[in-house]
Amino acid sequence: MYEHSNTAFKHEIKEQCGVAAIASKSKASSYIYYCLRALQHRGQEAVGIAVFNKKIESYKGIGLAANVFDDKKIKSLKGKTGIGHTYYSIKLSKPENAQPTIIKTEVGEIALAHNGILVNAEKLRKQLKKKGHDFTLGCEEEVVGYLLADHLRSSGDLIKAIKSTLSEIQGSYSFTMMLNGRVFGIRDPLGIKPLCLGKFKDGHVIVSESVALDVIDANMIRDVYPGELVEINQDGFESHQLFNKKHRAHCFFEYTYFARADSEIDGRSVYETRKRIGWRLAKEHPVSADIVIPVPDSGRAHAFGFSLGSGIPLAEGLMKNRYVARTFIMPTQKLRDLTVREKVNPIKSEVEGKRVVLVDDSIVRGTTMKRIVNMVRNANAREVHVRIGTPPLISPCYLGIDMTTRDQFIAHKNTIEEIRKNLDADSLGYISVCGLLEALLFSKSDLCLGCVTEKYPIDIPPEKHRFQHTIQDYE
Repeated sequence: MYEHSNTAFKHEIKEQCGVAAIASKSKASSYIYYCLRALQHRGQEAVGIAVFNKKIESYKGIGLAANVFDDKKIKSLKGKTGIGHTYYSIKLSKPENAQPTIIKTEVGEIALAHNGILVNAEKLRKQLKKKGHDFTLGCEEEVVGYLLADHLRSSGDLIKAIKSTLSEIQGSYSFTMMLNGRVFGIRDPLGIKPLCLGKFKDGHVIVSESVALDVIDANMIRDVYPGELVEINQDGFESHQLFNKKHRAHCFFEYTYFARADSEIDGRSVYETRKRIGWRLAKEHPVSADIVIPVPDSGRAHAFGFSLGSGIPLAEGLMKNRYVARTFIMPTQKLRDLTVREKVNPIKSEVEGKRVVLVDDSIVRGTTMKRIVNMVRNANAREVHVRIGTPPLISPCYLGIDMTTRDQFIAHKNTIEEIRKNLDADSLGYISVCGLLEALLFSKSDLCLGCVTEKYPIDIPPEKHRFQHTIQDYE
C-alpha cells in the first residue's frame, strides 16, 4: 500500500496525515483508536498508536485503523497518555516510517506524530549528522527529535527547548508529541495545518479535526492557536504561546476538499463554507440547465450551494461504489477507464435528455473529470456543464499536499477554453480567487494560496527562483 504513486487515481489530491493526543484518567489507546478512525480520510496507508506506560509502548501497521488494530492490540497498550497518527506518505513510502515516530535520545524517548512538511529538513539533517547524530529512519521527525534533545540537554527546560527547536524548523506542522508521559500539541506559527483542543469525560484531547472530538463525545474547547504549544493532562491543559506572527497562512484546501464536511476549523464550519463556495460559483458562472449533480463525494456541499445560488434543482445523478478497494494503474487505457466506471456510475433516468451541471471541488489533471463528462454524455444528457469550487491549480504545494510538479496540473499551460475542450464539456467555470476568499471569510493575507497564485507564505528552497513569491507580496 505504500506505493501511492501507482494508484489508478493518482490524480486525486492527497493530504499527508492526521494526528491525535490523549491524556486520560483511564487507558488512552481506545480513545486514540476511535479518533484515528474519525481522521481516516487524512491518511489510509498506515496507522499507529504510542502510549506511555513507564516507558513508551507503540503499535503501528500498514492499512486502515480497523484492519491494523483489534481489541487485543488496543488492550495491550495500557498507558493513560498517548498519541496517534494516520499516515499518507509524500516523500517516503516505507513501512518503518509509519508514525508515531519513536526517537531514542540521550534525554529519553520522544514520540512524534506529524501532519505537514518541513522544507529545511535536509539542511538540518546534514547539520545534525556533523554533530554525531545517527539517522536510521531518514524521516523529518528524527530531525525534530534530535534537535529537541540537543536543546533540552543545553537548557534543561522542556518548554524552552521546544521553542528553540521550532525556531529552527521551517514548513507546515501540527505535531502531537510525548516525552516521559507528558503530552503536547503544537501548531506552526502560520496555522497552515489544523489542530484543535477538546475535553471529554476522562480527560483532554488534541486532534487534527473536530470530527475526532465528536466520536469520543468530547466538547471542543477551541482551536490550537498558530504558534501555540498546548500541554494536556487528565485535569486540564496549559498553554504556551511561543510565536506570534502578523499573518496566518491557513491551507484553503482544508475547507474546499481535505477536511470532513462535518468538521469545524478555525471557527468556520467546513460544510457551510463549501455551500458558500457553491453559491458564489453559481453567481460567477451562471448557466441554463435542468439539474445540478455533485461529483461524489467531495462535490456534494459545493453542489448544494450551487443549487441554492442558481435555483436549479439538485439531483443524485452519479452513484459511487463504496465497496471497491483501492485499485492500481492498469496497463491499458481501456482498463483504466473501466476502473473509473467501476467507482462512479450515472443514473440514466436522472440525466437522460437533460442539461446537466456537474459540480466538483477541484480539477488536477482532468483525466477523471473527462471520463465522468463522457459517462454523463453516454447516458444521453443533452448538455454537460462543469463547475469547480477551487480556482485553477497552477503551481506545486510544498507544505503537505501531494502536488509537487507543475506538469501535474491541466491548468498550468492551458486556458480555460482549452481545458473545456479537453473535458468535452459544453461550458466550464472555476470559482475566482476573490470569490473563494469571500466564501472562506478570510483575508488573502491569512491564507496559503500557493497552488493557485504561486505566492507562498514562506520561502520554499525547491521552488525555482523565477517563480518564488512569499507572503510579503500580500502586504
